Amino acid sequence: MNRRILLLGGITEALALARRLGPQHVYSLAGIGRVPQDLQCQVRVGGFGGAEGLAGYLREAGISLLIDATHPYAAQISRNAAKAARSTGIACWALRRPAWQAQKGDDWREVDDWAGLIGALKPFRRPLFTLGREPLQHLDEIPPGQFWTLRALEACPGNARCEVIGARGPFRIDDERALFQRRCIDVLISKNSGSVATEPKLEVARELGLPVLVLRRPVLPGVDRIFESLHDLAAALDL
Repeated sequence: MNRRILLLGGITEALALARRLGPQHVYSLAGIGRVPQDLQCQVRVGGFGGAEGLAGYLREAGISLLIDATHPYAAQISRNAAKAARSTGIACWALRRPAWQAQKGDDWREVDDWAGLIGALKPFRRPLFTLGREPLQHLDEIPPGQFWTLRALEACPGNARCEVIGARGPFRIDDERALFQRRCIDVLISKNSGSVATEPKLEVARELGLPVLVLRRPVLPGVDRIFESLHDLAAALDL
């Protein structure tokens, strides 16, 4: 089929798909993290300027299929993608990982937003944040009785009551156990990304009987086709 794909990246599976794309296709990254240098397809870094800007790019670049493989919590980008595809009349497909499901022994407590999270954190002293960079905006709000450990893709300065660890998955369960023990973690804060690479932290919390504060997944827009696995999407693309 003669088509040109714009792949919006953000999850590990997106890069794996990009490695299968030829030079006529475009892999788009928001600019956070490392830019791959070994792809045959074109790589575009940076935003588009909202839904209207993305629609303009789709027309100018002659894109015939838009694939949203962004993070499940990148809701605004997904909304922009769906809107831009509708306005240009091209198909929009999405790769959306199934959410993790609580298992026997889990103590999961869903929260809707940052305010709800801070309220739920009050009884604890040594939280481990695995939400990316967002908590960095709130370091001056750390209560006197808490010390935060914050894990993000890149290490950066914290403060007297917060240490920031730079680390990239996949994570080994033994390393996660050591981290929880070394930092005396008493509560885990996580998005429900559904990623196998970051799931070991949930296993450790279960083993230790620790609560997990889970940021509720946003509602994402409807698109033409939704795939739950890279295998199924690649098969539909005949890659």
